[in-house]
Amino acid sequence: MNVTLSWLDYLVLLLYLVALLTVGIHLSRKNQSNADIFLGGRSLKWWQIGFSMFSANAGPTMLVGFASIGFSQGIVGSNFEWLAWVFLLMLAMFFLPHYLTTKISTMPQFLLLRFGKKSYNFLVIYSLISILVVWLGGALYAGGLIISQIFGWSLMQSMIIVAVIATSFTAIGGLKAVVRTGIFQSIIIIVSSIILTYMGLHKIGGISGLVQQTPKNYWMLFRPASDPEYSWIAVLLGYPVVAIYYWCADQTIVQKVLAAENIEEGQYGAMFIAALKIMMPLIFIFPGIMCFVLFRNVAQPDNAYVTMIKQLMPHGLLGLCVAALVAALIDTVSSALNSFSTVFTLDVVSRFKKMDDTTLRRFGKLFTVVAAILAIGIASLYSHSGKGFFDLVQGLVSILAPPLSVVFLAGITWKRVTSIAANVVLYGGGLACLIIGVCYVVGYPYKGFWPHFLMLSFYIFCVLLVVMVIVSLLTKQTNGKALPSLLETNRKMALGNGKKVWLLWGALAVVMALIYILFN
Repeated sequence: MNVTLSWLDYLVLLLYLVALLTVGIHLSRKNQSNADIFLGGRSLKWWQIGFSMFSANAGPTMLVGFASIGFSQGIVGSNFEWLAWVFLLMLAMFFLPHYLTTKISTMPQFLLLRFGKKSYNFLVIYSLISILVVWLGGALYAGGLIISQIFGWSLMQSMIIVAVIATSFTAIGGLKAVVRTGIFQSIIIIVSSIILTYMGLHKIGGISGLVQQTPKNYWMLFRPASDPEYSWIAVLLGYPVVAIYYWCADQTIVQKVLAAENIEEGQYGAMFIAALKIMMPLIFIFPGIMCFVLFRNVAQPDNAYVTMIKQLMPHGLLGLCVAALVAALIDTVSSALNSFSTVFTLDVVSRFKKMDDTTLRRFGKLFTVVAAILAIGIASLYSHSGKGFFDLVQGLVSILAPPLSVVFLAGITWKRVTSIAANVVLYGGGLACLIIGVCYVVGYPYKGFWPHFLMLSFYIFCVLLVVMVIVSLLTKQTNGKALPSLLETNRKMALGNGKKVWLLWGALAVVMALIYILFN
């Protein structure tokens, strides 16, 4: 069942990309100031924060990954979205007050303040590795899958093409033109996914027809403990490890709430994205389940979303969907390339060699190209891992997250934790996680050796937490300083709507509880 793009689709694709680039360049020229490049002058409203976080979180990698797990496992992947509200609550009500009180702009600055320069150096290095291995390699692999599925090219050829285009955007300076239209691209993807879900349900015969034609376990959020893939134990123990890091300590996400006009706007913004999470599985995971029902004989998990688009979308709208996917894909890869180049140039190279702005830009372009070449190799390694895209990317994130989750969680909750303990966990645990991550991808020493990535993440977290406690009790603080308690922080910030915020979080908790009752 091969459906090709028509001349109308190619016309829409071309017009969309030209319009996107034109608008982006216009906006970039209109606002030449760099004063708000990182935190927007700390003036963002709650809705801007929520949509910005949504744009950073939703993208082609999510479409490929969620449709993939929907096709192969059903709705269980929704836990990664529907449990996120708990950790967004932690960000808003526990981490954010500390972050704003200390007036930090980045996560490395938090570690520098709390634990000293060695911890700061670790996060710089670890950030480079995680950007290259997880975000850039994963985005490039997802891009290769999407392009190869749409245009019928080979996976390697598709990854190289994506890397060349994204590198050109980043090195030449066109990144701003794409980034400034990221929210618009996300809206197009959301709308097209809603249309796709509706058309799929219509073809199947409604929700009842979908349920009847899928295995019973496809509709269980919490599977039995005996389930080898996503048991309820693995989900409840393993997911929080990566969620603490991703939602409460990752620069890409936390930067949005740090840019809030005040703490209340930041809290409402986190709550807004938590509410938006309710619809995510319905438009991203359901297409994968519907593809299993409609096209299981011709589709594979990793091409479920593109298969649904090519088979169900009418020409013209098909071209618009493809255009949004391609544009958002370039945005994702370009952003990852830019992040790697920026961190490496400013936080590594500039320490050893003083350079003027022109030299810095030249080095930045060079490292962008180097990062792209390395990412192609990593993405190629992913293609030979024998793992599904969702399990591969989520597995790597889960394995790399424990050291940072332990250190950030302990850093705001326990005054007694010492810099020595933090550095032992960061450097020792980080090295162990990198080695385990490589072995996990290549299946060393043999396939089936490692437990499910969620349980593996939990085991690593527990070991590192014990190490953190023991070393802290045996050592004294030498660098950095303890933070005030959360109660002291809240008093200092004089929160005005604390009760209202907690009531709204309570209402959201009730909604999420009803969803879990419905699907179990």
